[in-house]
Amino acid sequence: MKVALFATCIADSMFPQAPQATMRLLERLGITVDFPQSQACCGQMHINTGYYPEAMPLIKNHVDTFSPVLDGEWDAIVVPSGSCTGSIRHQQEMVAKAEGFDGLARTAAEIASKTYELSEFLVDVLGKTDVGAYFPHRVTYHPTCHSLRVARVGDRPYQLLREVQGIDLVDLPEAESCCGFGGTFSLKNAETSASMLADKMTNIKSTGAEVLVAGDYSCLMHIAGGLARNRAGVRAMHLAEVLAGTQDQPWVAPSTTVKAGV
Repeated sequence: MKVALFATCIADSMFPQAPQATMRLLERLGITVDFPQSQACCGQMHINTGYYPEAMPLIKNHVDTFSPVLDGEWDAIVVPSGSCTGSIRHQQEMVAKAEGFDGLARTAAEIASKTYELSEFLVDVLGKTDVGAYFPHRVTYHPTCHSLRVARVGDRPYQLLREVQGIDLVDLPEAESCCGFGGTFSLKNAETSASMLADKMTNIKSTGAEVLVAGDYSCLMHIAGGLARNRAGVRAMHLAEVLAGTQDQPWVAPSTTVKAGV
């Protein structure tokens, strides 16, 4: 099987360990992974703030970059982000239609139908929950809002984490509550965002976890910044990083901890 990796702009530019871990994991499972060099932002930030015309060049670039999947060059497109997967599925077609690009909208929808968030691809396409991972640490998992409510990944990340050798997986209280990031929400509503983050950090610390895991680096950046400022001693890692390592070959990234103030 051959797939294209859509790294997402935030991971590609700021947290490359997530796409690197995704590629290592998939290749270990026998998947050939391509990284199309022309990929960029999916346009979600522009769309969420109402800048539809400004989002159109990004949507067109995404469609042009990943359209080979429709000709069979790849079997699927894999995305290590529930948020960006949700945007590709539900926003690109809608915005292209709203801006009068019906043909582009149809192609965007076809590409979206072949696009999978990482845990979806592993569980639904490959039929795997045990990927041979080893991670001997106490871990709690934060299901990000968009992964739950837009991409609808459900409990697939939990299914994968439960099968990791050596892991001590602890349930996060009020796990489905928002961390307060929400893209520009955290800037426009800073006090509310900070209050939501404080509640999330309290729940994380109550688990005694060494590592907080999530499937979106935007939320991990937000939470990790708060944890670091409060000297909580909790690392923040992407799901792919936890799944990428084995007992014989532990995952070592340029930085496995999201730093505060990024």
